[in-house]
Amino acid sequence: MKTQSLKNKLKSGLFASAIILSTIIGSATTAAAQTVKNVVLVHGAFADGSGFKGLYNILTKKGYNVTVVQNPLTSLKDDVDATNRAIDKQDGPVILVGHSWGGTVITEAGINPKVVGLVYIAAFAPDKGETTLQWAQLLPTSVNGILPPDDKGVIYFAKDQFHAGFAADLSKEEADFMYASQGPIFVQAFVAPVTEAAWKTKPSFAVVATEDKAINPDTERKMYKRAGAKVTEIKGSHVVFISQPDAVAKVIIEAATKAGAVK
Repeated sequence: MKTQSLKNKLKSGLFASAIILSTIIGSATTAAAQTVKNVVLVHGAFADGSGFKGLYNILTKKGYNVTVVQNPLTSLKDDVDATNRAIDKQDGPVILVGHSWGGTVITEAGINPKVVGLVYIAAFAPDKGETTLQWAQLLPTSVNGILPPDDKGVIYFAKDQFHAGFAADLSKEEADFMYASQGPIFVQAFVAPVTEAAWKTKPSFAVVATEDKAINPDTERKMYKRAGAKVTEIKGSHVVFISQPDAVAKVIIEAATKAGAVK
């Protein structure tokens, strides 16, 4: 009877130890999945960092450290350099997020060793040697508001096309502010070939804006499929991150969690 009692105690002890160990492992896994707290947001052409305010508010309230890059929009190299300066200031691994032209920027800047995951929001995702322009011209869009370069080689988005072509699901007042604060881009940026494609070696996540009039949604789908990105389709305009910030934030949080687990 004593032997049986001892065996039962040993079994109970082992069972309790297994439960404790399982809890510890589970907690460690959860912690690992939440290690990426640095999010760097990169805006596109005809925009600036102010459009990310909604995303910033959502993510910071959830404990993320968010940095918004202000791209000079003077060349691909200049924008990549600006993004790398922001990445280098972070105290740990980074989720790098790009909208529109910002997708081209994060494709190249994403090779930075601190970057553990990429998020494309209605964005370009070229391969090495490809240009943004070739993807922009792949399929037609229903609204074409991009003006020809001026005498300095700078491109603007037309005022009379901005609301319908860029931000159709925002109010006219919001679209007017975006137009007034748009960042015009030098044409040389769109024709510069990408030198590296970070999505080849790092996990990527992507948002297709199904009502996009600036980049054909099918173009977005083609790029994201090739990149092997985890794709989420959200009904929204080219600035879906403004009109649907909660839905876009979920994609960024998923990237931070899954990339953190891989890391």
